Amino acid sequence: MRLTAIADAAIEVVAAEGMRGLTHRAVDRAAGLPSGSTSYYARTRAALLELAVRRIAELDDASLTEADDELAPALARFLHTAMTTGRTRLVARYEFALEATRRPELRAIYDRVGQRFRDSCAELLAHAGSPDPARHTRMLIAWCDGVLFDSVAGAGAARAPGPAELERSTAEFVAALLPEGGAQRPPASEAGASAC
Repeated sequence: MRLTAIADAAIEVVAAEGMRGLTHRAVDRAAGLPSGSTSYYARTRAALLELAVRRIAELDDASLTEADDELAPALARFLHTAMTTGRTRLVARYEFALEATRRPELRAIYDRVGQRFRDSCAELLAHAGSPDPARHTRMLIAWCDGVLFDSVAGAGAARAPGPAELERSTAEFVAALLPEGGAQRPPASEAGASAC
């Protein structure tokens, strides 16, 4: 439980203050923990970064796999959640992604966690009927990332899409990717860690 609280606090700190604001003391304060708690559980900055990145992945996975539904509606809900109640972790993810371009140790962590998402997404698409899951995974992730960035940090943030628009756009994109618009989405137990 304490590790989760530290990871959640680290995400909040990064989203609010950027990577420069991420210190063990700042996380202690944000989590309401005694001084030194964060450094006890995550001794180095790299360990703290990994803890936060893994927590983002865990929360995203839970957000996508909570509904046993068709692919397009599940993705639309995932995107809407990321833009609204998940906005803090989305902003933190952008901070981590940019920092990973400058720090090899974070790049390795970020890529390792990201590859699990890509593998799971490919499995999800294969189950939905994709004839080329690896290529379609790249396309789907790029599309999702574009929608999210534009809606939260880009020029489209002034008028982010609502649930109805996201449902329509996602359905159109999935229909263009998959024969028959995609099969039924597999249960979470089959999908694995399926955050795209």
